[in-house]
Amino acid sequence: MSRKLYRYSLLLLCCASSFALGAFFHRSADQSPITAAIVRQAQNLIGLEFTPVEIDSMLTGLEEQRTSYEKLRALPLSNDIAPALVFNPLPVGFQLEKERNPFKASDPGKVVLPKNRNELAFYTVNQLAHLLRTRQITSVELTRFFLERLKTHSAKLECTVTLTEELAMKQAQRADDEIKAGKYRGLLHGIPYGAKDLLATKGYKTTWGATPYKDQIIEADATVIQKLEAAGAVLVAKLTLGALAMGDVWFGGMTRNPWDIKRGSSGSSAGSASAVAAGLMPFAIGTETLGSIVSPSNECGTTGLRPTFGRVSRSGAMALSWSMDKIGPIARDVEDCAIVFNAIYGPDGKDQSVIDAPFNYDAQRKLNGIRVGYLKKAFEGDYPTKANDQATLQKLKDLGIQLIPLELPDLPASDMSFIIDVESAAAFDELTRSNQDDLLTSQKKNDWPTIFRVARFIPAVEYIQANRHRSRLIEQMAGKMKDIDVYVSPSFGGGNLMVTNLTGHPCVVLPNGLRPTGTPSSITFMGQLFGEDKLLTVAKAYQKATDFHLKHPVW
Repeated sequence: MSRKLYRYSLLLLCCASSFALGAFFHRSADQSPITAAIVRQAQNLIGLEFTPVEIDSMLTGLEEQRTSYEKLRALPLSNDIAPALVFNPLPVGFQLEKERNPFKASDPGKVVLPKNRNELAFYTVNQLAHLLRTRQITSVELTRFFLERLKTHSAKLECTVTLTEELAMKQAQRADDEIKAGKYRGLLHGIPYGAKDLLATKGYKTTWGATPYKDQIIEADATVIQKLEAAGAVLVAKLTLGALAMGDVWFGGMTRNPWDIKRGSSGSSAGSASAVAAGLMPFAIGTETLGSIVSPSNECGTTGLRPTFGRVSRSGAMALSWSMDKIGPIARDVEDCAIVFNAIYGPDGKDQSVIDAPFNYDAQRKLNGIRVGYLKKAFEGDYPTKANDQATLQKLKDLGIQLIPLELPDLPASDMSFIIDVESAAAFDELTRSNQDDLLTSQKKNDWPTIFRVARFIPAVEYIQANRHRSRLIEQMAGKMKDIDVYVSPSFGGGNLMVTNLTGHPCVVLPNGLRPTGTPSSITFMGQLFGEDKLLTVAKAYQKATDFHLKHPVW
């Protein structure tokens, strides 16, 4: 038996749906028959044992399934087509807030144009908005300022795929004309920003950070891009991401950490965090499936908001995991995240996972009545940034917060993580079957090419079972949080990152100190599903009582 036939035949028993079944190569219509010997070898892979009679009875069905797979593979499936299965993070009986209140940001106070224009690089959105609204600076001037910083520094940081200069200048001029005419759209009007290069942008390449797609042009704007344009924001750059949203290595190199360019910026929202940290733009859009906003924000000292699953439309965004992908802002401070989120959340009639729920943020809201917990065991562990995290807990107590001890559900969340592998392998099925995965920059054991190939051997039954355990995780998490609105966790402690990405809970990650190396450390605040308002209130209160977000590398 040839090695190819052996490997292909193993797939047939192990994988029984279009999610998880496929070949690593194209096969001709003349296929060798599936034999009992092949099935006996394959059953070892899935940890089951069948009798000779049972195996014999399976052969016809396996042949028929293979024929169906081949017919379905012949039909084109672009990345933007979602499966007819929509993940819902809401536990049984969960009640969404119904009252809708106006968004209320902080008064930025007296903000004047600095004598040293370079200081603008680290102003917040709210501060820059005041300068624009009071016409101390124009959007064209501000946009040129950030474009020049991008041209000067982005090559060294390897954080930019494409400068969208022509589009930016048109949007900036329009913003100036509208502001001058008294048609002010809000706090993002005239503010430059960058977008992770997995968000489609009409007229520009959308590369997904990967060699096979480095010349890809999608002639449409992602919903998030459309919403930010409607808010008057100015797109200045498409930013790097690790190839197909993993890590910080893309087809052009490795995105650097502005605090120490010998280090990577982590990923996969690598360019978004790096560019904001270096003052190349006031905010950027990132995405997270499993840590892709939290991790680069932790590495680069930015503040990032990972919204609840189902808050922001993914229409026009590269699909990696339909049940786990989330889009959110990376910015200078918590309130900037709130301002950007207020512009991008809500349904668009395209992404069926989006739930229409209000976002009632009020910067003047007090901490009174907000119940705050902490992951007790996670903070008690021994880890490198423990001292900074303990200082965070003390600062919260100093603010008058009575911290309630909390533990996560006792379920093996990490063993459910192959849900991502299955969905991503389905999203990039053609890449694997065409052998174009060989073009990806990284080819190690834990990189996408290998993950996609391994995922072909995950039985569809096991994928469904993992999602059933995920339902239990959601229900148990609801029980754990029934008396808590927000809780605090080490950014990478106690399995919190895995659990909450599986359950769809929102988080804010923000700097809480420096490591001995001089690079930032971070802390994470978690909120109830669709509870971003209270989550941001607590995170903002902590951030206002510290100055870690005001520290930045010199660029």
